Amino acid sequence: MRLFVPLDRARRAEAASALGSLERGIEILLCLAAGMRPMNLTQVHRSTGFSKTTTHRLLGTLQRRGLVTRTGGDYTVGGRLADLVPPRGWAVQGRRLPGSRRAVLPHLLQLYEATRQTVNLAVRDEFEVAYVERLYGHNRVKSPSDGVDRAPLHCTATGKVLLAYDAGLRAAFLAAPALRRMTGRTVTAPAALERELAAVRGEGVGYAREEFAEGVCCVAAPVFGGPDGGVCMVVAVAAPVGAAALPRLSAAVRRTAHQITGALLL
Repeated sequence: MRLFVPLDRARRAEAASALGSLERGIEILLCLAAGMRPMNLTQVHRSTGFSKTTTHRLLGTLQRRGLVTRTGGDYTVGGRLADLVPPRGWAVQGRRLPGSRRAVLPHLLQLYEATRQTVNLAVRDEFEVAYVERLYGHNRVKSPSDGVDRAPLHCTATGKVLLAYDAGLRAAFLAAPALRRMTGRTVTAPAALERELAAVRGEGVGYAREEFAEGVCCVAAPVFGGPDGGVCMVVAVAAPVGAAALPRLSAAVRRTAHQITGALLL
């Protein structure tokens, strides 16, 4: 009998270790599923509190089993699991808007059908714009934000809307170091940007005319309904310069933003 005691102990230890790994793996999956965008190893490690070695090992296991997808250095929930846990809403100012995706998507689709141009839905992520939804056809306009779904605030229509309606963000952003020039049309003087943001508030729509990417124009409008009743997200249409009249695009974008605001309040 003594010969089997060490084996039983080894099995018990192995079972306990496996259970611990299972729980940690589930925690990592929950962390990735709750995130608004892909997370790298350091972000997952900090969010879960697990050691970086353990996090890396478990992410590798989950990836091999098809539960996690890795693109470059970023991880997302992948494979069949992604179909089982579809996004319920987007994170806005640290809080998630439950049911927002179901309420918003039909309006974004309607906007795409009306314009036949790339439709973007964006939220603020600190000093950047984060694109959380995009609709486009085969003739999608190319942008530096492709693949990363992020862009600066000062040279994008969505970012200008976010800056225009958030006084605290605007003050902090304009107090930061020199604004980065992306193209020859990028507004980098704080005073000039201030005037443009005042125009955004007056007209209820923001524009970017080849300021983020050459040959691309964009129109954006605010959606209200955040935790404090302010702007919670921004709807935008991006198009090649000359492909569509900006006044027509702005009317469609403003109308869609108004409709989504109403849908979120229901």
